[in-house]
Amino acid sequence: MKKILLFGAGKSATVLIRYLLDHASTENWTLTIADITAEPALSKLNGHQSGKAVVADLNDLHARERLVRDADLVISMLPPSFHILIAKDCLEFKKHFLTASYIDEELLLLKEAIAKNNLLFLCETGLDPGIDHMSAMQLLEKIRDAGGVVSGFRSYCGGLIAPEADNNPWHYKISWNPRNIALAGYAGATFRENGQLKNIAYEQVFEHCPLLEVASQGQWASYPNRNSLTYVPVYSLENATTVIRSTLRHPDFCIGWNYIVKAGLSSVSDAGLINSYRGRSIASWFIACLNFYTRSQTFEDFLNRYVSRKEQQLVDLLFRYLGLLGTEPIPEHAVVSADILQYLLETKLALAANDRDMIIMVHEIEYTIRGQQKKSVSTLVVKGDDALHTAMAKTVGLPLGIAARLLLDGSISATGLQIPVTKTFYQPILEELAQNGIRFYETEQGASS
Repeated sequence: MKKILLFGAGKSATVLIRYLLDHASTENWTLTIADITAEPALSKLNGHQSGKAVVADLNDLHARERLVRDADLVISMLPPSFHILIAKDCLEFKKHFLTASYIDEELLLLKEAIAKNNLLFLCETGLDPGIDHMSAMQLLEKIRDAGGVVSGFRSYCGGLIAPEADNNPWHYKISWNPRNIALAGYAGATFRENGQLKNIAYEQVFEHCPLLEVASQGQWASYPNRNSLTYVPVYSLENATTVIRSTLRHPDFCIGWNYIVKAGLSSVSDAGLINSYRGRSIASWFIACLNFYTRSQTFEDFLNRYVSRKEQQLVDLLFRYLGLLGTEPIPEHAVVSADILQYLLETKLALAANDRDMIIMVHEIEYTIRGQQKKSVSTLVVKGDDALHTAMAKTVGLPLGIAARLLLDGSISATGLQIPVTKTFYQPILEELAQNGIRFYETEQGASS
């Protein structure tokens, strides 16, 4: 009997755990879930006979080693900074390793040793990264196999709220890591558009958010996501004049977030300011940020000086809804402004028990074939069931679960440090995702040149 070890039982692991348990009997495996406390794992196992929960201190080397040594396959759903600990244990005890997170510099240092030991360390196998890789490569290779030459690549993805659960002015609720939301756009953006290299600073990321019309889903605003050019060699887009990866949000969200950034509310370097306002109200911190970052004396002053007249009413509504003018004290755990902002996001934009979230992913690929200019548009829309079985959990967890099954039953024999951009990975994973309702729909546009 094969043994799967999963580190982490958070929100995004819900559907992964269900998939692994649903297949445990037919695939002849057991699942052990290790987390810092037992409750999250126990609640998701729900007494299933093929699963067990263990409490694990990740800083306890011997405890980690005992768990890894006993497994056939290890999956990490922990925060990215912990992956390297698990990965090194897997390398030492020669265990395969799967994660939804990006390959980082520390993992790259293990690349040669992973290959030498004939192990598979499959990373970036969730939603974004993950399904974005697989669906993009499938479409790009389809175009190239037909003789097309790609000139433009635009990819969009958003973890959103379904229209039926959209009942706040931000048109957003949290279905994934709230820290990433609080720091949205923080890395700035680099991309290529119409042959021009563009570098956008954090302060400008939300200033201009083009609208994208999504079939049957209306218009969504998009902002560029980090460094799109890292995908050029991965997707063989060296000759494409446009390469942009963007995040989708409701247009009102982007308007509001532009001024969140300008007001300094997402700062990660103002511990001194927070310390001087310790024990005071969130409104006091908010006004202090306006004073410090914008030289505005009051919120009204900020609106008049920085916000266009047509956006002032909306920004006033958004900021008040988030609780920025509230009398509640600054949370004790807050060290920098981003901590307070994250706290407000988690409390004001939380998913209610029966809320449904929504994932939208769109690829737009421009290409030339037989003298004609074409554009292929591939669209994915997935809705969650409720606040536990979210679309985010489905699209992050199912690709990992499917990859685990394919690896353990021998359908995948690849080794090395990998991401799922070859047909070996993306074809069977996308096929099973489609069987589970996670399916892309393609349309073609074009005219003779």
